[in-house]
This record gives sequence, C-alpha cells and structure tokens, in this order.
Amino acid sequence: MLDFSFKNNKQPQVGNILISDPFLDEDFFRRSVILLCDHNDDGTFGFVLNNYLDIDLHEVDESFPDNHARISVGGPVETQSLFYIHSLGNVIEGSIPINDELFFGGEYEQIQELLLLEPSNNSKIRFFLGYSGWGKNQLKGELKENSWIVANNIETEDILNTKNDLFWNFCLEKQGERFKTIAKFPLNPNEN
Repeated sequence: MLDFSFKNNKQPQVGNILISDPFLDEDFFRRSVILLCDHNDDGTFGFVLNNYLDIDLHEVDESFPDNHARISVGGPVETQSLFYIHSLGNVIEGSIPINDELFFGGEYEQIQELLLLEPSNNSKIRFFLGYSGWGKNQLKGELKENSWIVANNIETEDILNTKNDLFWNFCLEKQGERFKTIAKFPLNPNEN
C-alpha cells in the first residue's frame, strides 16, 4: 500500500526547491514550486517558479529587448520590484551564488546588454516580480505542518525553463513513486 502523506524528510538549504502540499489552504502558494535563494537562522527567501504573468519582460521594462521573456510572480513581497536568477555566473558582476550553477541578481545593465547582444541568453535568465519570504522559524513551522516538501533533485535547466505549465506536477513526480499519484490529484477534489 502506498503512503500518501506529504511528510517532509529533508531540511531546507539554499538551492533547494519547496513543493507545496496539493491541498495547501493558501491561495497564493497553492500548487507552487519555490527556489530557495537564501536560508539562515534569521529567515528564508526565494521565488515562486510557476506563477506566470500574462505580460512579458519588455512590457515591464522597455529597455529590455522584445524577446517574449516570461515573468513569474516570485511571491507576495515587493511585487513592484524586478528580480532575476541566472546561470551566467561571474559574467554578471555582483551575482550571488545560489549553488554551483545558479546565481541571484547582479548588475542590471549587464543583464540587459547580454539579452540585447545574444538573445539565446534568454534561456539562462528568469525574471520575477516580487519574492517569497519567511521570518525566523516560520518555514520550520510550515515544514512541521507538512505544508511543503523539500527537494534537491530538480535540474538547473528545469528551473530556468519557463515553458512547463505543469511544473508543480513535474517536480512532485520526481520525488518518487508515492508522489506520482498525488501529482495527479485534481485542484478541486470535487472534480474527481
């Protein structure tokens, strides 16, 4: 018999992914996948990877090329601010490592220039309006309530891919056999 509990077995670390419980009773974070960019004793912050806006980057800032870069709502905090992660490493001055392959922030003008000069860099950068944050011990409490599962097996190219509209399902299925069934649960159980 399969165990359908959403019990968390890993401790969060920078670069990990949080996958929300399929029945999380929080509208904003329902069926969300979050990349953790910082996690320490004072708190945690990251970006929701699968909450897309119906506008692209050029509409937010016309100084970027019109290359149809999709933007996500990274979270409910500072939703008027533009943030970005990328795999361009030390090419972008001021970048902060998330792990060996992913970086946060860096010189804004360099990002714009790289996208203008080489449109293929679009697949190496993700943009977000806002971020997700937790105060001291807040995420720890949510993990005890089994609101999230911590994952460390999602590849950089999957994190940077903005074309997968079933990213929550994809990430959950990668967590093992018992999660494949949970990933297929309908958003509304009455639609069974």
